[in-house]
Amino acid sequence: MTPSPASPGRPDAREHHTTSAGPTDPTGSANPSDRSDPSDPSEPTAPADPVTSVDSLVLHATDNGVSWITLNRPAALNAVTWDQRERIIGLLADASADPAVRAVVITASGKGFCAGADLRGSPPAGDRVAGDVARLIRLGAQRFIAAVLDCEKPVLAAVNGTAAGIGAHLAFACDLVLAAESARFIEVFARRGLVPDGGGAYLLPRLVGPQRAKELMFFGDAVPAAEAERLGLVNRVVPDGELPAAAREWAERLAAGPTRALALTKQLVNASLDTDRATAFAAEAATQEINMTTADAQEGISAFAARRRPTYRGR
Repeated sequence: MTPSPASPGRPDAREHHTTSAGPTDPTGSANPSDRSDPSDPSEPTAPADPVTSVDSLVLHATDNGVSWITLNRPAALNAVTWDQRERIIGLLADASADPAVRAVVITASGKGFCAGADLRGSPPAGDRVAGDVARLIRLGAQRFIAAVLDCEKPVLAAVNGTAAGIGAHLAFACDLVLAAESARFIEVFARRGLVPDGGGAYLLPRLVGPQRAKELMFFGDAVPAAEAERLGLVNRVVPDGELPAAAREWAERLAAGPTRALALTKQLVNASLDTDRATAFAAEAATQEINMTTADAQEGISAFAARRRPTYRGR
């Protein structure tokens, strides 16, 4: 099961985007010819969509201050296409700009969270020349992951199944990660003779340290949810059937919080590992100065003085 806006946040009209059929790349790489190996039970196999079903859906609904983004291509284990990626990037930008949105959940339908990149909807490549691959990565996988890191609202991943390649990096880029017991995470790039992209070599060392990151990337072994929790890749593991409720509980707690303070906190933490102490301390002081101008900060101080529970409005 996956957390979705089905109850009580069922959307009146589900938003979607379509793409054309073609080959699947479960590694998340820039090479659409790289496929998962169906003979290897530890690697996700993303079957092609039936010819009669070419829609690649991204479901979206906003409920109780939470923007729910659901990958909905279960037949392909939610391998993400070019136009799905663009849709998600747009929804994250919309969440940043919309005061009514105070938290975001990224999840998926079916048994897989995201089996990697499906490049079937990409623009025609033509004859490749030097620089084309780097440009494809910058404007594609890296831009996709950056949209999560740069979203001004807290982003929660609810990982319902296998997350491989760019799918794993999508989860790791989120601020908080809940995983179902059946979920697993796979750095499949080395299996295909590829270098990790989509920010993997940036994200993993910051989560688990450089040596553990190299182990995960060199061997490409599937990491079960419980092991991922032990390593620090995910925050919590819950039984599959409890993932929707757990995701909703955390998302609504985030949505009830001081939204601007959380955004500034996210910005500080994400930048902290890339700066020296003096720069980090200066950024901390500057963001506190900015935050003290918000209504939520004033409400928090007033509530503390009055010994009452604060009511934050995201302002």
